[in-house]
Amino acid sequence: MSMTDSDTKTLLRSIPAMDELLNAPWAAEFSGSLGRENVKKIIEEALGEIRREINGGTTASMPMDELVASRAATLLRLKLSSTLKPVVNATGVIIHTNLGRAPLAPEALAAVNEISGTYSTLEYDPEKGGRGGRNVHVEWLLRRLTGAEAALVVNNNAAAVLLALSATAAGREVIVSSGELVEIGDSFRIPEILAFSGAKMIAVGCTNSTRIKDYGDAITENTAVLLKVHPSNYRIEGFVKTTAREELAELAAERGLVFMEDLGSGLLGSLGVGGPLGAALASRECSVRECLEAGSGVVTFSGDKLLGGPQIGVIAGSKKLIDRMKSHQLLRALRVDKMTLAAFEATLRLHLSGKQGRIPVIGMIETDKPVLLERARRLCRLLKQSATCNTDFSRQVPCAVKPGAGDFTIAVVETEDAIGGGSFPTDLLPGFGVAISSPSFSAEILAAGLRAATIPVIPAIREGRVILHLRTLLPGDEKLIAASFTSAIRGEAV
Repeated sequence: MSMTDSDTKTLLRSIPAMDELLNAPWAAEFSGSLGRENVKKIIEEALGEIRREINGGTTASMPMDELVASRAATLLRLKLSSTLKPVVNATGVIIHTNLGRAPLAPEALAAVNEISGTYSTLEYDPEKGGRGGRNVHVEWLLRRLTGAEAALVVNNNAAAVLLALSATAAGREVIVSSGELVEIGDSFRIPEILAFSGAKMIAVGCTNSTRIKDYGDAITENTAVLLKVHPSNYRIEGFVKTTAREELAELAAERGLVFMEDLGSGLLGSLGVGGPLGAALASRECSVRECLEAGSGVVTFSGDKLLGGPQIGVIAGSKKLIDRMKSHQLLRALRVDKMTLAAFEATLRLHLSGKQGRIPVIGMIETDKPVLLERARRLCRLLKQSATCNTDFSRQVPCAVKPGAGDFTIAVVETEDAIGGGSFPTDLLPGFGVAISSPSFSAEILAAGLRAATIPVIPAIREGRVILHLRTLLPGDEKLIAASFTSAIRGEAV
């Protein structure tokens, strides 16, 4: 039955006064953390929502004081909790852009913890007793690892590309292959970065074919840079012709131009992946050192992809060009903070000492299938215990579980994992995971339940099943998954 105007007015008058709500025990609990004025604003937001519903003809589902308390407390709890929180990455994508890319190594975490709560030598030289430079903390390490004459760090690779182009080609022409005018993510577009740097883009060749002659014919007296761009997630199959960096380096040297390469991935050395896949990876991704040895004058790359460190952008190359960038006014707007530098330095030292396997991204890439299979079996047993079922794991036979909410099938399954972050988009790593399905719960509902946990579990969904990939799990994640699964099937987290 629809409400009359009188019913609507009666309901609106029954809404408690603000002073009464602020003094209620449930509201007072939030005042210490959010402040009384902020609590008041949030309660007003909840009241506004309730008034709109009443004016729209919705009747109250419970006594008004209880409805207001429930709505306001829910909104207060939401505002009280941080929106940036840890998650369990069970997607099988190692360098997951939406989930923060590379998790840091223990050494990097310790370095951040040590430096963040105190004063530091960020821009101070104790020997001189005066001002120092923040780039000095990582430049020597980068030079040793890449063979570059000099190196410079900024806050991400897009910034590195922008600074390098601004310093070398502002007001002049940059020649780039039409097949390399890529968009990375949803905001980094090579043509737009070139325009923002003040350079004029000259696209040559075709989407699938660009020859050295195309570059040579496009050079004018206003040309400054020959640019080569890593294709990231973009690949062309079939008839493809690209120009080797050695050819571009030779042409640039002949014409007195800068040869710059946006490498993107930040690969410092070979990845320990065996067999045909390892050979394929080695043939498709050059390290920074290899690019420089092939003649690249400037190479830009990310620190939080295959390098496995924090978000940072690196420019490595000739000292003459890097010095020009160090004195550019744009650098101050792009500089890196002390915590990022601390994490990056610690990560680079792991590479230098040959302990890069301790870096999570590299460790995940290099983990063999037998190790993943054993971990998948352990996780499956743990989920079985959470759902009180019996499974023959030695034969990888799925089991039906009946916790009261529905029948579940849990099984160890083979998976295909991805490196991610724009690296090796067509090459997949064979692995193992745990699949969960139920006739009572759709995969989407079960996945939503896992995501609703205090520490959200982010799974993959494939063929109507939730898939928990083992390759991307960090130590301790299995217990978090089991707790989230238990909550989800009981309806506590859905």
